Amino acid sequence: MLMKHSQRYQKTGNLSGMGMGALRHAGIWLALSVGLVGCAGAGAEPPVPKPTIAADAPALVQNTLVPTVPVAASRPGVVYPPPSPQAVQTLTQAREAMQKKQWSLLASLVPQAKADPLLGQYAEYWLLRQQVQDPTVPVPTAQLQQFMATNQDDYLADRVKADWINAAARAGDYATVNRLGPVINSNAQVDCSRLMAQHMTGQVVSADQAMDAFQPASACWSLLNELVDRNIVGWKQLEPLLRATLETNKTGNAQRIAALMFSAGEMTSYAALMKSPKAWLAKQSAPKTREQTELVTLALSRLARSDDRNDAAAYIESTWAASLPKANMQWVWGQFGLVSALNVESQAINWYRRSGNAPMTDYNHAWQVRSELRQGKIDWAWVAKSIQKMSAAQQAEPVWVYWHGRAMAAQGRGEAAKKHFESIAGEFDFYGQLANEELGRSIPMPPAPAPVTAAELAQARSNAGLQRAVRLFDLGWRPEAVPEWNFSLRGMNDRQLLAAAEMARQEQIFDRVVNTSLKTKTEIDFRQRFIAPFEGRVTEKAKLIALDPAWVYGLIRQESRFITDARSHVGASGLMQLMPATARWVARKLGMKDFSPSSVNDFDTNTVLGTNYLSMVLGQLNGSQVLATAGYNAGPGRSVQWRSKLSGPVEGAIFAETIPFTETRLYVKHVLSNAVYYDMLFSGQPQSLKKRLGTISPEPATRVALP
Repeated sequence: MLMKHSQRYQKTGNLSGMGMGALRHAGIWLALSVGLVGCAGAGAEPPVPKPTIAADAPALVQNTLVPTVPVAASRPGVVYPPPSPQAVQTLTQAREAMQKKQWSLLASLVPQAKADPLLGQYAEYWLLRQQVQDPTVPVPTAQLQQFMATNQDDYLADRVKADWINAAARAGDYATVNRLGPVINSNAQVDCSRLMAQHMTGQVVSADQAMDAFQPASACWSLLNELVDRNIVGWKQLEPLLRATLETNKTGNAQRIAALMFSAGEMTSYAALMKSPKAWLAKQSAPKTREQTELVTLALSRLARSDDRNDAAAYIESTWAASLPKANMQWVWGQFGLVSALNVESQAINWYRRSGNAPMTDYNHAWQVRSELRQGKIDWAWVAKSIQKMSAAQQAEPVWVYWHGRAMAAQGRGEAAKKHFESIAGEFDFYGQLANEELGRSIPMPPAPAPVTAAELAQARSNAGLQRAVRLFDLGWRPEAVPEWNFSLRGMNDRQLLAAAEMARQEQIFDRVVNTSLKTKTEIDFRQRFIAPFEGRVTEKAKLIALDPAWVYGLIRQESRFITDARSHVGASGLMQLMPATARWVARKLGMKDFSPSSVNDFDTNTVLGTNYLSMVLGQLNGSQVLATAGYNAGPGRSVQWRSKLSGPVEGAIFAETIPFTETRLYVKHVLSNAVYYDMLFSGQPQSLKKRLGTISPEPATRVALP
């Protein structure tokens, strides 16, 4: 009965936007990453900060558009009975009508759905959302007002408010946008819509606010166009945005930004240099204007992506270096460094050292440090210098605090190094663990908090939002359930969060156990954060093939958060996120007679195939958990390639930090950090992350006979 009940709450619907696209074992951590252990300071591009907009305004209801009406019964403090079969059927029909865009049918089902006091609002929301997004029909103002007032403080009221803001902004109804005010769960589209409304109604919107809010969303493009036309945003803001966008090779977005900077004739040049930078450069003379200088600079930076960077660099030196400002050339060499670093080339440091103090993105600063760390003989003074070029905020990330501490220690500055390590030793993540080991301490575990009381659990179970989320999980509607659950956690203190996590444990919604418990600040329950469900059956499968159970649990926690039928957008399935072709290959190798693609989400099938494949990868990669973890995520062939490009032995921590794929780099650090804590929980003994990481030595690239 355990697995039957568990799977009841693991249905995922359609999980999108997860994994790495082409990677062989695409984990779904990105979609489940609320509070992931160790995600801060990982060196990935940080989220764009949002402007503070009317921060003192109440969250939802201080709004001249919303009348005062009785609040719906679905408030905290009521435990709702199970739904009737008729209620479930009606809501299911309504969702199917929404998915099939059968709006008349959906409208006819809304009154019936309202009979369900807990979930009935969903049918009405789906209809209102469609009506708001349809520019051919009038905005249903009265119905929106009524819905927001009736469902005050609920997730869907916040969502319909966001939808209304976006629709009103698109229609130019800026007064309505301003009256609606902020939403709780905002995003770039909403933020840019609100900034546009403020600007268009005479309020001051600064260039900094616009650039902080900017993401490549339609409302943000509209805002950017308007502020450029009004000379509020100009070259000072657009040039670094264009360069940063091209740095990540997002050429479509870059073209839109370039069009705001250059004339029509200059855009012809831009298109030509993007198509063939060297051919375009061959027809150019020394630049005379700011725009010409920037076009040449961009063309030179694109040469970093050529097959032979050394030849490209020689051409630049002989033909163009004397024609450009020093700062422009330094930025170009920084781009050569980045591309070289992402191709795991040891010469990346040479390019970076030519970049001087040119301003860089956080992403590029991180790779400058990584290129120094990857050397066979590390120049720790250059590591420290590279970190000191970062912004104060980036330097404060645990990853760079740790490596700065290591650089100080290597240069004999023991006390300064100790202060750095002490500042992150309380972090329960990869670099917190390493910092403790640098201080000569065992990796600590927090004291267990007092168990959740019956009263605390009862309070959680009476929370309408949590009840609603559980019902949605029960229906298998994970895309609706997860945000509903997360929204309900806002404002909870540690004890309330622990109780919510315990509620999720009892309902066997294991990903919410972990992600909810990760939000606590002082009362930290590792029994929740590192839950080990399925009554030892994962450990049993691992031990049958002499695989470390703690490592397997650490991997599953990162891959699927224990969702038995988790599915990534590239098709990886189940607890251990197996791709269909890999599952078939392993099943054949094991002689599994009853294997079928539909059985991949079965607990036993998935764990047998997953642990055996992991064991095969480990065997092919010299027993290194670092290499095998990276290979499980990105394909074992990539681990072999990355190892072959080392110029000498490196610490496992350095190998992990210098993996060129952001998802795989984070994944490896999370999995191995998880494994240390699981090992401590299982054994009751201190464990060493450094020992688990080991040393990675270069070996020639060979073909790996694994999918």
